[in-house]
Amino acid sequence: INLHKTFSTPHGGGGPGAGPVTVSEALLPYLPVPRVVKTDDGFSMLWSDENSIGSLRGFSGSFLILLRALVYMRGMGGDGLREMSETGVLFANIIRKRLEGAYHLQYDTPTMHEVVFDDSVQVKHGVHNTDIAKRLLDYGFHPPTMSFPLVVHGALMIEPTESFGPEEIEAFCEAMLAIAKEAEETPELVRAAPHETPVRRVDEVRAARNLKVRFVEED
Repeated sequence: INLHKTFSTPHGGGGPGAGPVTVSEALLPYLPVPRVVKTDDGFSMLWSDENSIGSLRGFSGSFLILLRALVYMRGMGGDGLREMSETGVLFANIIRKRLEGAYHLQYDTPTMHEVVFDDSVQVKHGVHNTDIAKRLLDYGFHPPTMSFPLVVHGALMIEPTESFGPEEIEAFCEAMLAIAKEAEETPELVRAAPHETPVRRVDEVRAARNLKVRFVEED
């Protein structure tokens, strides 16, 4: 179960994502131990099981993220989850219809909760998906998922959530259309974006090439 976005858990910045795996009763005996099991008196820890694959070396996941998703689902209820899902699908399709033509639609198949465009139209003017993302910041919007899925070169994957209102979806579409026009008429403006943020363009690969995984006090 992919908990990010759909069940209110974070995803941006690389996590803390969580994806619990559900199994049928036939696979229960093989699950790792220790695990929590339900008993007549409540719950207890099962420390061993003769058919278990054993213990995992790595941590089994982020408990608080799983708890957040559970609380969200219980709070929404079945009807609420259905309405939430339908709203997300509706917004994705609105964005698709508003932006197709200005941006290349990668797949001409029915759109569910996300729609994938690419930057092939804008690349003709020297503008790439990363430039579009930076320019969106000037319009007050967090950029969508960039360069994913990996099979789509220059991908722009837009996943609107149900928490937005129609007005915000429309404002986002207007911003994207304005950027598409800028890419055609004044591409240098888009390539130099963002212009209105406290921090301009940063070296996005420096962190990966100069890996620091703990705090080190500078001299």
